[in-house]
Amino acid sequence: MTTRQPIQAPLARHAMAYVLAGGRGTRLMELTERRVKPAVFFGAKARIIDFALSNALNSGIRRIGVATQYKAHSLIRHLQRGWNFMRAERNESFDILPASQRVEGSGWYSGTADAVYQNLDIIEAHGSRYMVILAGDHVYKMDYEVMLQQHEASGADVTVACVEVPRLEASAFGVMAVDDAGRIQSFLEKPADPPAMPGKPDKALASMGIYVFNTDFLAEALRQDAADPDSEHDFGKNIVPRIVTHGRAVAHRFTDSCVTSGEEAEHYWRDVGTVDAYWQANIDLTDVVPSLDLYDRDWPIWTYSEVTPPAKFVFNDEGRRGTALDSLVSGGCIVSGSRVNRSVLCSNVRVNSFCQVEGAVLLPGVVVRRHSRLRDVVVDSGVELPEGLVVGEDAAEDARRFRRTERGITLITQPMVEALKQASPGA
Repeated sequence: MTTRQPIQAPLARHAMAYVLAGGRGTRLMELTERRVKPAVFFGAKARIIDFALSNALNSGIRRIGVATQYKAHSLIRHLQRGWNFMRAERNESFDILPASQRVEGSGWYSGTADAVYQNLDIIEAHGSRYMVILAGDHVYKMDYEVMLQQHEASGADVTVACVEVPRLEASAFGVMAVDDAGRIQSFLEKPADPPAMPGKPDKALASMGIYVFNTDFLAEALRQDAADPDSEHDFGKNIVPRIVTHGRAVAHRFTDSCVTSGEEAEHYWRDVGTVDAYWQANIDLTDVVPSLDLYDRDWPIWTYSEVTPPAKFVFNDEGRRGTALDSLVSGGCIVSGSRVNRSVLCSNVRVNSFCQVEGAVLLPGVVVRRHSRLRDVVVDSGVELPEGLVVGEDAAEDARRFRRTERGITLITQPMVEALKQASPGA
């Protein structure tokens, strides 16, 4: 057994964060037609990936790599604009790592483990003692230093962050069973019938897609996995289950490292991988005391901040009054003689006169023409909605024209609007 030499805290200074940001995100439907899921806008200003990256930075990690793959242009552009402040002379680094045939015979990343294996030479050159592997598509605030401390103290080969989720939703995650000491006894990747937690028949213990390894151990495990022709080269399907069987895998409870400002009512972690979940997580931010505090200056969510003029609300006439209540409104927005309620407006949105907008997530550059009524919608960036459009009042009509979910959320993209115009040339 390897003898571990103690390292003085903080351990994050001896760690590298590696963010897996290449997944297609197909459950977000047309919202990921032009961009990968981690690059999708969230909370009026940020992108989804900013949460994992901000957690790493706020935890004290100063070496970060991001593995990209599908439809990566929007993501790479965002990373270059918003995360280019890391400085080599301060012993910091920020590497964007697209699949680039760095390993002989390789092409696209064939799995999450392969996305790390193909860049082992870069990783090992940094000389970091620990590797923190992160999923780039979840929304949460977490101090990875706490997890690193547990990993070092427990002598684990891998430490896996976990969170309790409704059992019926757990088939989208890796599901684990642990003993009283926190050691993982079994690990099933995306089981069709997720096992329940003891004493909690409606809950399952799900992996958050966050793993801590000692770098030397991880490198050897990845090399062995790469040589296995039967492996899918995936952390959840291959690497972690193998360690559960043949090594020491330990669970880390999210409740131990979740960062809150003291006002939140719960430990917040969301997989915003469906249109319904994405809409709900955004709209929840409009609560008076939201479960996710974006205003916590002690744990800021870093992102690229576009230079925009202040938001503007104009006209104060009866029947034509520009207002926004219980809403997040970004810079560059103009609400002109319309009523916006419980909505999230990203930068440079225009809501023209005589409109009613409620329960809307409007991505950057959306234009809502006059006399429109929108309820429970997600509108993709740059979409110009035609004058007089009504959405959210006739389910059958919404489903015919746009993408409508079972929960009644309507997703609208520019190709859908163009198809609508072609079907009604006189509109």
